[in-house]
Amino acid sequence: MSRAEPLDLAASACPVPASQYDRIVMGHGSGGRLSADLLAGVFLPAFGNPTLSSLEDQATVPIADGHRIAVTTDGFVVHPIFFPGGDIGRLAVNGTINDLAVGGARPLVLAAAFILEEGFALDSLRRVVDSMRRACAEAAVTIVTGDTKVVERGKGDSIFITTTGIGLAPVDREFSVASARPGDRVLVSGTLGDHGLAILSVREGLSFETTLESDCAPLTDLVRAMMAASTSIRCMRDPTRGGLASALNEIAAASRVGMRLAADAIPHRADVRSACELLGLDPLYAASEGRLVAIVSKADTAAVLAAMRSHPLGTQAADIGEITADHPGHVTLRSGIGTERILPMLAGEQLPRIC
Repeated sequence: MSRAEPLDLAASACPVPASQYDRIVMGHGSGGRLSADLLAGVFLPAFGNPTLSSLEDQATVPIADGHRIAVTTDGFVVHPIFFPGGDIGRLAVNGTINDLAVGGARPLVLAAAFILEEGFALDSLRRVVDSMRRACAEAAVTIVTGDTKVVERGKGDSIFITTTGIGLAPVDREFSVASARPGDRVLVSGTLGDHGLAILSVREGLSFETTLESDCAPLTDLVRAMMAASTSIRCMRDPTRGGLASALNEIAAASRVGMRLAADAIPHRADVRSACELLGLDPLYAASEGRLVAIVSKADTAAVLAAMRSHPLGTQAADIGEITADHPGHVTLRSGIGTERILPMLAGEQLPRIC
């Protein structure tokens, strides 16, 4: 396809596996198409309300005197539980904090529930708990309540953690995946896919010239710097399960806009890109746990990028594309030689149990 040829969405679309299932499959936990089907077919009909149905990373709930709190909850089943750059404890704290942060909220407190398997080593549990303690100290939050359950040997996988976070939402700012507008820019805070490939390298015993490390980190201070630089940030997401591609598809669908990305502008570590090529994976669907994607007005793009790049977690921040009125609900990717392809929502499961 040449630069002059328009993109034919119907001709370019890849067939999607049938999504009619009578049992849960691993793809239902992918954060992609099957996860969306599960929400739409099971959970939203039962629990649906305006707050839940907005499908933000956090729920913003009004309380007294015009103030609002943000609430989020997340379960962590990562395997293995220890990996380069982190572990399930650090992941459980930062994953929940980041869901609050990308909604503009200031995290305050966490609750934590532990499902432990009979036979799990106490030394390993202490290591996980100490990691959570240090992650909480780094993010200036406190675990104020929790629960512990034990299941029989063989009925779990060492340890599963669920964390719930409560934060204080800004009174004068609104962020929503439905607020992107044509002309806005798409920004990312750094290299993508580091976490997913770090998990895979340990799980499969793969060795590379450099150590692949998770990017797991709290995004609160980065978001605060971005918000200080602009009042025209439309929305933010942390691209965890399903990676950048799935996060952007969610925004495009909710806002009823198109997105056009430049492949050469999207930052990836060279070793992550090489590992994906070797393993036949697409890095645009690989999870990150210390990165965010933001939709920002064109006028404020330079200011927000400068603020991101001045923060340790945003030194490699990049402008990777634009919001368009064309092809609402679709994300397209233009290569360095001018060809263009659809970047669909992840249909199945590229890499299970990465968070």
